[in-house]
Amino acid sequence: TEVALNNVSSILAAAGSSLEKIVKVTVFLRDIADFARMNEVYTRFFTSNPPARTCVAVKDIPGNFPLEIEVIASK
Repeated sequence: TEVALNNVSSILAAAGSSLEKIVKVTVFLRDIADFARMNEVYTRFFTSNPPARTCVAVKDIPGNFPLEIEVIASK
């Protein structure tokens, strides 16, 4: 989760945006049992006024990663 959100932060910065400008996050978890651990890290990145979020358990994620994060952000 930390690596994924750091990557999201870098991509947003390159596009002239930031984590603070995210309005929607979708988290795809390979194993829903990892939700609590993911959420613990996630809440460190979004301490105040967090964006809307959906979390979905999926069977397979390309690259055999434990999660994938998709965001919608403004500039």
